[in-house]
Amino acid sequence: MVCALGLEGQLIGRSHACDYPESITDLPVLTSVNYSRASHSQSKDIHESVTRLLQKALSIYDVDEEMLRRLSPGIILTQDHCEVCAVSFNELQKAVRKTFGDTTQVVSVSPSTLQGIFKSFQNIADALDVSKKGQDLVESIQNRFDDILDRTQELEKPSVVALEWLDPLMTGGNWMPEMIKIAGGVPHLAEAGKHSPWCTWDDIHSLDPDILLIVPCGYGINKTMGEMGVLTKNEGWKDLAAVKNNRVYILDGNHYFNRPGPRIKTSVEILAEIFHPEEFDRHHEKSGWLHYQSTLNAAGPR
Repeated sequence: MVCALGLEGQLIGRSHACDYPESITDLPVLTSVNYSRASHSQSKDIHESVTRLLQKALSIYDVDEEMLRRLSPGIILTQDHCEVCAVSFNELQKAVRKTFGDTTQVVSVSPSTLQGIFKSFQNIADALDVSKKGQDLVESIQNRFDDILDRTQELEKPSVVALEWLDPLMTGGNWMPEMIKIAGGVPHLAEAGKHSPWCTWDDIHSLDPDILLIVPCGYGINKTMGEMGVLTKNEGWKDLAAVKNNRVYILDGNHYFNRPGPRIKTSVEILAEIFHPEEFDRHHEKSGWLHYQSTLNAAGPR
C-alpha cells in the first residue's frame, strides 16, 4: 500500500510477510512466527500447530521490541482482520505503548469486502497525508473492475468453488466471492463479507462446480502443486466436471488473493482470464495461475 501511494522511501521496517515489491525486502523485519512454517510443512501440520497456539491463548507472532525501539517509527500500519495472518492488534498496541507511550500512531485496518478494502486504502492514504493519491488509486481499481464487469455481464457464468485451505478444507470468503462475480463467475460455498468457512469433500463433490480454484492462503503455485495429493486422493475426484473438463486451476494465493492490497486489480484480471478465455487474453498465466491438468501432462505421468 505504501509503495502504491508513492511513499516507499518513507518505509523503515516491515513484517515477515511483507515481501512485495522486492525492493522492500532488505528492510528490517519486526515480526516472527511461533508456529512451523518449514517449506516441507503440509497444510494439515500448519493448521494443527496454529490451532494449538490459539487454544492456549498464545500469540502466533512475536514483535521485535528492540528493533522497534531502534527504528522509532512515527506511524505503524497493521491489520487485525485475521489472527492467523498478522500480529494481534492488542499485542502490537502493548509493544508500542511500552516502547513509545502515545507518540507513535498505530493505523489498523480490517477489511472483509472490496468496499472495505477501498476504505482501508483511503484510511492509510489519509494517515500518510496523501489523500488524493488514495482517491486516485481506488478510482483506478474500481474503473478496471467496471470494465471487466461490463465485458462479462452478458457471458455465460460458470459455477465456481475457491479453496483457501486444503487440509482441512476451507473455501474463500471475505472479498473472494465478490471478485468471482466481477470476473463473470458464480461463487459457491462461501459468502461475501464473511470469514472463509470450513467445508467437506462431500460439499464439493455434491455441488460439482464447473471450475475449481485452488488458492491456499499464503501459498504460491509450486507449494500448492506439492499438496494437490490431499485433494486428488478423495473418492470421486476424477468424476468432477471441473476435472473432466480441465477446469481445475492453481492460483498464486500468497501474492494475488489472500492479501487485501492494491493487487486485487490483478486478482480479478486473473479470474476473468480463467473464467472467460475467449474474452480475455492470458496475460497472467504461469505468473499468477496454471491449469492443473495441463501441468501434470507437461510433467509426464505421476
